[in-house]
Amino acid sequence: MDGQIEQHHMNIPWHDFEDEDQNILHADLQTKTTIIGRVGIMMLACGTGAWRVRESMNSMARVMGVRCSADIGLVSIEFTCYENGHSTTQALSLPAAGINTIQLSELENFVAAFQADGQFLTTKQVNQALDKIKQKSNNYSNITIALAAGFACSAFVFLLGGGLIEMFCCFIAASLGSYVRKIMGTKHITALAGVAASVAVSCLSYAMIFDVLKMIFQVASGHEAGYIGAMLFVIPGFPFITSGLDIAKTDMRSGLERLAYALTIIVVATLVGWLVALLVHLKPENFIALHLTPLELMLLRLPASFVGVYGFSMMFNSTPRMAVIAGFVGAIANTLRLELVDLTAIPAGAAAFFGAFTAGILASLVQKRSGYPRIAITVPSIVIMVPGLYFYRAVYEIGNLTLQDGANWLVKACLIAMFLPLGLMVARLLTDSKWRYTN
Repeated sequence: MDGQIEQHHMNIPWHDFEDEDQNILHADLQTKTTIIGRVGIMMLACGTGAWRVRESMNSMARVMGVRCSADIGLVSIEFTCYENGHSTTQALSLPAAGINTIQLSELENFVAAFQADGQFLTTKQVNQALDKIKQKSNNYSNITIALAAGFACSAFVFLLGGGLIEMFCCFIAASLGSYVRKIMGTKHITALAGVAASVAVSCLSYAMIFDVLKMIFQVASGHEAGYIGAMLFVIPGFPFITSGLDIAKTDMRSGLERLAYALTIIVVATLVGWLVALLVHLKPENFIALHLTPLELMLLRLPASFVGVYGFSMMFNSTPRMAVIAGFVGAIANTLRLELVDLTAIPAGAAAFFGAFTAGILASLVQKRSGYPRIAITVPSIVIMVPGLYFYRAVYEIGNLTLQDGANWLVKACLIAMFLPLGLMVARLLTDSKWRYTN
């Protein structure tokens, strides 16, 4: 039809496979397979890893008396269900990768309840329950998410070494960039276009705000280095961290797809940031020293880490309580990481391992008491540890053909990036008996 773009990923008519009065145990294999697939694709849409998606699908299948074998990627699932010598295969896909921690929590609660009482439900009741969960898409408005990104990035830039001027400019620039990204997302613009546009807006906004401050208050030009922090809200924390966990569980398809997706976002963001920096003459110099004592710095790092993690949690659609819990975990883990770097001879990569390991252990303790998904606590708490500054400095130096400096920054970034999922993996091995085993 003229002037209308048809859906590339068509909606699945889930309710066409249900019978209002039919008990789930008496449904045919195709209906059972469809319900299992719907739960799996909804879990995948929340951003969780392949192991958790497969576990949920298997839990549903066991209650319904069928066996399920699933191959899971970043945005697609191919799976087969078997019952009494018959089999049914389905392939499901998502239009884009996403993150929704509150919906993930609701789905995990649904699966747990289904294990206890699922045999008493009809197919219609199951789909109605899933419809209700599906409606919980956004806890916050676009403006609220944008402000959360601004606070998170301003806290982030302080933890990198910036001061009040950098934090102020970063807050406004990151909020504007994040708002542009959210608007483009609601219009279903492709993710890479949203990343590129939001990074460009953030960098340009920082440059303009900083120029105004220079004209009015004659602030030092060295404060321009904070523009790097203004684009750190695009850090793909969920796909990056879950890629490491999936690879650790030999879910290679999912792990490599998530890793490729995360690296693509990082490359696009850093390249766009570099191009904009060239246009407006921004340089990622070292931050101006804050002249704080070690004790003062540590005491400020705790609330800054909390604010940063809380902001990222809101961006992942966590409830306020989930965000507070993640904030406390992140404040402890990230401050420990930074203090290890400053006060000991431990390299940054090793310190990142201990920080992530601490976050994983604390999240495990919290998960047992709160019931929230572990990943909804761990990922926000260590996103703030992802070396976005290092990746950007590497691309900036390589783009300017300062290859030795660029290689140094890149190696530092890669070491930290590899140790973060490794720390979570070790913590998970020690605290999660199900995840510990291959089968």
